[in-house]
Amino acid sequence: MKRARLAALCILTTMAAMPLAQQPPLNKPPKGFTALFNGKDLNGWRGRQPNFNPAEEAKMPKDALAAKQAEWNAARDLHWKVDLAKGEIVSDGQSPQLATAKNYGDFELQVDWLMVSHNGDSGIYLRGYPQVQIWDPDNPREVANGAPKGSGALWNDKPSNPGRFPLVKADHPVGEWNTFKIKMIGSRVWITFNDKVTVDGQVLDNYFDTVKPEHPPEPIVARGPLELQTHNSEMRFRNIYVREIPAAEAKATLAKIGGRP
Repeated sequence: MKRARLAALCILTTMAAMPLAQQPPLNKPPKGFTALFNGKDLNGWRGRQPNFNPAEEAKMPKDALAAKQAEWNAARDLHWKVDLAKGEIVSDGQSPQLATAKNYGDFELQVDWLMVSHNGDSGIYLRGYPQVQIWDPDNPREVANGAPKGSGALWNDKPSNPGRFPLVKADHPVGEWNTFKIKMIGSRVWITFNDKVTVDGQVLDNYFDTVKPEHPPEPIVARGPLELQTHNSEMRFRNIYVREIPAAEAKATLAKIGGRP
């Protein structure tokens, strides 16, 4: 009888350990992807002023941009840090945003995020444009803005754009980890949020476009930074991976949706 109980206990212990053993190591990219965060420091990341038009940044003289970047990096060091014990990037919710030093064109991005407290507000900027929305769906202050629909869509798009709100609500409870898988080709965006499709090939509108309606819209830049945004709430990020999409693959993907940009 004792042997049977001991055998059963061993089986249960093994089964309990299996999910942990199957978890991939933190901050180690899957095949074909590059890690944007090494789990140790903010190498490869720069500070960036919130809502700074990437088209205008590209026009700045090098000396002026370097001076501005020094200011942004100083602010970054005040508000962003790495939790070495957990291998996580931590923001206290204040400016500036954390942007990749490298610019990206067509890409796939994977990122895990955790909202520490209720009523938070955050997002992922694509080529410097807002944004894949992150917020607490139960925030009573954001009901009118659509928070109950959930995170994981292009909230800064025009109200007429079907990508503005997620196709399904997929948020895990505040205090638990969530995963975005974002693909961007041209101005088109696909988002899988906690294994559920929330945006399916919709256009990311140019948030900074001030051209009058009778004129063609200003296109978004072809290459720009990927950014982590937090807005008055502590956020944590980990497992940040990117894959640059080759031109042939991008063309084939757009062809499947009728060649739309």
